[in-house]
Formats: sequence, C-alpha cells, structure tokens
Amino acid sequence: MSSASFVLTLSCADRPGIVAAITTELAALGANIAESNQFWDRETDRFFMRLAFTAPDGVGRDAIERALKSPIERFSMKTSLSDDARRKRVVIMVSKFDHTLLHLLYQIRVGWLDAEVAAIISNHPDTRKIAEDAGIPFHLLPVTRDTKAAQEEQVLALVKQSGADLVVLARYMQVLSDNLSTRLFGQVINIHHSFLPSFKGAKPYHQAHERGVKIIGATAHYVTPDLDEGPIIEQETARVTHAMSPDDLVAAGRDIESRVLARAVKLHLENRVMLNGKKTVVFG
Repeated sequence: MSSASFVLTLSCADRPGIVAAITTELAALGANIAESNQFWDRETDRFFMRLAFTAPDGVGRDAIERALKSPIERFSMKTSLSDDARRKRVVIMVSKFDHTLLHLLYQIRVGWLDAEVAAIISNHPDTRKIAEDAGIPFHLLPVTRDTKAAQEEQVLALVKQSGADLVVLARYMQVLSDNLSTRLFGQVINIHHSFLPSFKGAKPYHQAHERGVKIIGATAHYVTPDLDEGPIIEQETARVTHAMSPDDLVAAGRDIESRVLARAVKLHLENRVMLNGKKTVVFG
C-alpha cells in the first residue's frame, strides 16, 4: 500500500494528555509514526513536539487536519503540518563572498539538502555566473542608503513570487531593515562569525588575530530586528594557534561558516527547529 509522509510540529502549554490526544487521532487514520521528538521547557512550562509519520493511500492533508482539529483546539496548540512530498523552495541572498553559496548549491546537488533554489539575489554582480551555471534565476538588486526601502520591496516581491519557504543570507553583507525582518520573521537565516559583539566591522578575523584569539567559530540564526541577536539555530567552533596568520584564520572561518549555515538550513527544511521566545528548540 502506498503512503504519504508528513511532519507535524506543535507547541502549547504543558499538561497531561497531549501526546495521547495527537497519536490517538493519527492511529485512527491508520498513520504510522516514523519519528517522535518532544521537549518540555520547564522555564516557560511549554511543550514542544515533532512527529514524522506516514499516512495510508487516500488519507491526505485535509483528512489529517480534520482529525487533529479537536486536540489542537482542546490544548490551544500552535501547529504546522508539512507534506514531505513537496520540495521546499529557497531564495539565497549573497554579496561578494561566495563560499557559503557554493557549499549550499553543492549540498543541494548531491541531495544532502532537499531543496530547490528559486532565485539568487545579490547587490553585486560577482555571483551571476555561479547562478547561470546552475540554471538558477539571478537578480541583481544594488542597494544604497537612499534606495534601501525600494530595494527591499523588490526582494520581498521576489520572495513571494517564487513561493519561497526560506530566505538564506549566505554572507549577504547588508543589514535587513526592521520592516523586512519583521515581515519575514522565522523565514530568514543568517550566518556570521561568532566573535560578536567583539570585533565588529571590517576584517573581524584580522582583529581577532591581533588580539590573540584561540577559538573561532560561526553562528547561524533567524533574522530579527535585533541585529545579529536572533534565535540561534546552529554553531561551531575551532581552536586556532599563535602560528596561524590572519589569512589562515579567514580560511578556517570560511569552512566553519559554510558548514554551520548548511546544517542550519537542513534543520529548518526538515522542520526540526521550533521558536521558543528568544531561543530555539532543535530536534536533531
């Protein structure tokens, strides 16, 4: 018998019976649970859950939503139901540095990331050829302080027209406005070095080298109006030594940034990340 795969994520105030209520309805549909993760945040007394399951032939999204309506209302759940058959669409924004972009495209090409890149948007022409070689629409949208609002409206229009599920800032060296960050809340992932709030501005790895830093790293997080302070999804660090030059630190940083961003994107695409105030719950 053929089946369809779904992922259900939910959060609500913690109380007895949540898991039983959901799984009972799924069992009545003939669904089979393939993976289950749950977490009770004692600080906020909220419950988080992710269920991956298959449904028998003939049981589609509408039937599942009807079956779950009662427990969702009873427990005042915030839920999301994702059909695994639908490939997620991603818009990648980049400036001149292309290492994280190239890593994402490679991981998509080999199938580790299950996504389709709907568009590449840049404020510089440097990555046009990369997009063209990959057969991806490229949109050059230069930006200045005076044109920022108009440029961001173009970005938003492209995101909506493409039906993108996620926007990835792959070393896009522009700060998104509070307006755009709010309108795309929970849909934009950024990557940056983990020195912040130290070593801001140009050449952070050179600044770190001058201060004799022994650990470098990268952080992937959701974008919010609070610059570089959004809920963290993934991080990685590496030890460095006094013998390494600034260029060595930059090279090590490029590798870490690429890996961390790709892992964060994968976690998001697989519905493994749930927002919990200023933090995230990440089901690995």
